Amino acid sequence: MRSALIALALLALAPGAHAADPKSLEFKLTFDKAACDVPFSGRVYVTIRSNGASPPVGMNWFKPEPGLAKDVKNWKPGEPLVLNAKAVAYPAPLADLKPGEYHVSAVMDRDLGGIDFLASPGNVYAKTKQLDLDPKTSGTIELKLDQVVKAREFKDTDTVKLVEVESKLLSKFHGKPMSLRGGVVLPPSFAKEPNRKYPVVYEVPGFGGNHFAAAGAAARKAWDVNGTEMIWVVLDPNCRLGHHVFADSENNGPVGRALVEELIPHLEKIYRGNGTRFATGHSSGGWSSLWLQVAHPDTFAGCWSTAPDPVDFRDFQLIDLYAKGVNTFTDADGKPRPLGRANGKPMLFFKPFSDMEEYMTRGGQLGSFEAVFSPRGADGHPQHLWNRATGAVDPKVAKTWEKYDIRLVLERNWKTLGPKLGGKIHVYMGDEDTFYLEGATRLLKQSLADLKSDAVVELFPKRNHGNLVDPVLRKRMNEEMASSCRKTEKATR
Repeated sequence: MRSALIALALLALAPGAHAADPKSLEFKLTFDKAACDVPFSGRVYVTIRSNGASPPVGMNWFKPEPGLAKDVKNWKPGEPLVLNAKAVAYPAPLADLKPGEYHVSAVMDRDLGGIDFLASPGNVYAKTKQLDLDPKTSGTIELKLDQVVKAREFKDTDTVKLVEVESKLLSKFHGKPMSLRGGVVLPPSFAKEPNRKYPVVYEVPGFGGNHFAAAGAAARKAWDVNGTEMIWVVLDPNCRLGHHVFADSENNGPVGRALVEELIPHLEKIYRGNGTRFATGHSSGGWSSLWLQVAHPDTFAGCWSTAPDPVDFRDFQLIDLYAKGVNTFTDADGKPRPLGRANGKPMLFFKPFSDMEEYMTRGGQLGSFEAVFSPRGADGHPQHLWNRATGAVDPKVAKTWEKYDIRLVLERNWKTLGPKLGGKIHVYMGDEDTFYLEGATRLLKQSLADLKSDAVVELFPKRNHGNLVDPVLRKRMNEEMASSCRKTEKATR
């Protein structure tokens, strides 16, 4: 009997014995009916991060951390859902996860309108767990999604106000109520002089920024434009597909018209605008402000655009989109095409960045361009400019982008636009831009010179995306804006 027991014990410890097998890492998810009381269809994520943010937020562009994703249909409350090595993974397969301590959460993206595929209001998530993980031995990790992302509250003060208007134009386009909003910074005299009217500056934040930046604008006294008091408005350019740049599009709807025809009249009636208005912004906001000036030349009296996204698609972050056989992933020599750099050294590349956005599915910078510039496909999504597997640019889609190529728009419509844009265009760019945006700005500068425009387009030596707007440039832009304001108001008297 004793020998038989020993034999059984040895058998249990033998290689291949199930009881002794370590179990590979997997995540078993359930979601609570109190958080979402209907079956869910969409993408579910597991985040594996080095920090414990709860809820987790979108991806770090320069150092993306591990995650899994799975598309589900009619996933019911309380029903188990397993994500394992077969799930979509980024930036590497789950099996390549380095053993160690991580903060783990799970999110179901309900896609209710916010830009962040993880932390948009209404998304359901699991409280973050701090765990030691090994892809070979950790077994099953259970996560319960029972938390709901809440919308951030905008707190009004005496000088910073939220303005929000339901847009009939956007609501009709999307088939549901849609709003535009902004954070309004009022000058000190506003409350003291109830009959005084003011010029208004509309600032468009860069990618990921929003109207909550009005608090920062108030702190730096943005209303004081070289001694001229102005109302300063920080707009919210975010939508579910990214940054809509206030350009009317087939995917995001008539956001430019909604701003000009609905939000601006509403805001300036409440806060006593005098009809003189300017546009400004940085990065995607820089492109937005220039586009608004060109698309609505009679609405704005001037724009100050800094480090704008590509303003000439012959150099779309190093890519000539109109060239035959061009590829986003590789250059003419077949080398990986860079997307971003630091200290002159490439740090981001198109292929992994594109792969990351495929994992995200929405709210990414590259996909945001397609959402604005591409037609809507038969599947209801923006048409892809490039093949996600090969990087090849689709020339038919690239052709449709021409109507958003600011250089082309100006050249093709200069007879009409030229007289309306005199003294109004100011574009400033660092000549070592982090995201290779200076090339397009150089092309725009040359085009405007050929058109005999008085536009100011200037590139600053040894400046990049982050350090371009310093106190010296801000002071200069304020002086120019104040001067333009005086000229505009004198001409309209």
